[in-house]
Order: sequence, then structure tokens, then C-alpha cells
Amino acid sequence: MTLHLVKLCVGVDSVEQLRSYVEQRQIIALANGLSDEQIHTTRMVPTRSQELLDGGSLYWVIKGVIQARQKLIDIRVYNDNSGRKCCDLVMEPHVVNVQHQPKRPFQGWRYLKDGEQPQDSLRGASALDTSTMPEVMRLELEELCLI
Repeated sequence: MTLHLVKLCVGVDSVEQLRSYVEQRQIIALANGLSDEQIHTTRMVPTRSQELLDGGSLYWVIKGVIQARQKLIDIRVYNDNSGRKCCDLVMEPHVVNVQHQPKRPFQGWRYLKDGEQPQDSLRGASALDTSTMPEVMRLELEELCLI
């Protein structure tokens, strides 16, 4: 059974800003001959890693709303410098817009069962590509149920 994570995207005000941050990290990594995988380090280790890696994604809460996701590709557990167990959530560098879903504040991350997660904003190959659309315009069109 596929499982997903939901996490607050602290310090980010929009999906565009998150996407820009991911792209900058990707450019720097590739320029230094490193992998372009995106890593988010957390002090807690998911106990259901196998289910997360069975097609799961990390859903980002921005400004109190789940707005984007990145597909999980690996979970790397290790001990930090002080000997505490940590893990790296390794994700694809592609940020996908999702249909907005309000989410109350919480600490750490939470599991989302398959079927509870918001759907991707782009429906099918013939759907309108909103990735380059200004965030304000995209939000207004989504509110009007036009995309």
C-alpha cells in the first residue's frame, strides 16, 4: 500500500519560490558534479519507509495549504555528529502542483494514506500546463474551477 508524507515548507511563500529553490540547488549540484536529487533532512525516521517508497510523495504545506509535492525516491538513515538517528528524504527534483487542500499547523511530518492526498493540478497529457503561469493567476483560476 502506497503511503505519503505531508510536511510544512517553512520559509517558503509560494510554489514558485519552492520551485526556484529546488532549481537553484539542482544547478549548483550539477555544476559541482553531484547528483541533482533533492534531499530534505529530518531528525525523525519514518517507520513505514517501504510503503513511502512504493510510489509515495512528500506533500508540501505552504501558507497553511497543501500546494505541491515531490516524489520520494529514497530514505537514507544515518547517525548525525552527536550520534542521533536522522534520515534524508530523497526526492525527485521536479515539483508538482496539486489541488489545494487546507492543513492545520503541526510539527514534524504526518502520513497521508493513498487516496487522502490532493490530486495533481494537471489532469492528463492534454491538460493546460500551468507551471509557468503566475501563482496569483493560477490560484484565481483554480478557485473558479477553470483549471
